[in-house]
Amino acid sequence: MNWMGGGGEPRLVLVRHGATEWSQNGRHTSHTDLPLLTSGVTRARALAPVLGAMHFARVLSSPLQRARRTAGLAGFGDRVEVLPALTEWDYGHYEGKTSEEIWRERPGWELWRDGAPGGESPAQVAARVDGVIDEAVRADGDVLIFAHGHVLRVLAARWAGGDVTLGARLALDPATISILGHEHDTRVLERWNASAG
Repeated sequence: MNWMGGGGEPRLVLVRHGATEWSQNGRHTSHTDLPLLTSGVTRARALAPVLGAMHFARVLSSPLQRARRTAGLAGFGDRVEVLPALTEWDYGHYEGKTSEEIWRERPGWELWRDGAPGGESPAQVAARVDGVIDEAVRADGDVLIFAHGHVLRVLAARWAGGDVTLGARLALDPATISILGHEHDTRVLERWNASAG
């Protein structure tokens, strides 16, 4: 697989953190600062050879330990810049709940459309992510970003010119690599949800 690219505007290389207990059992995890599982550590380490073959002008991470630890295990702990705007979608009252539990309380609920009571709306997450994109494209080369499933899916949706709801169609596994690049002058999803292996 060719991970190298080029062009004018930088590419954004996205890495979802390794697995945690809640990501493994489908619980919405925003500010709850869970450690990686042993399997999450193993998969995060497997990212190092692939990412180490690339050059990055900047390395950004969510402040939460699961993202920062993944960055360190992938070989970028000494370069990572913590960016609070990369924190996961704030799930408010739905923190720690599975979708099935939420649907029992609120049938038909959809995060991408409805947001989370006591947390963030889709518009709030989109605005936060738009700021990340604006900052990242000012870099003098490709930018590596370590963060979380939903916020990275919103980032990809906004990069591709869509609204937040496009993120619902972009499944993203733990410890995977995705590349937001370009075709001519158009921003595109160059690679998505690729394992290091």
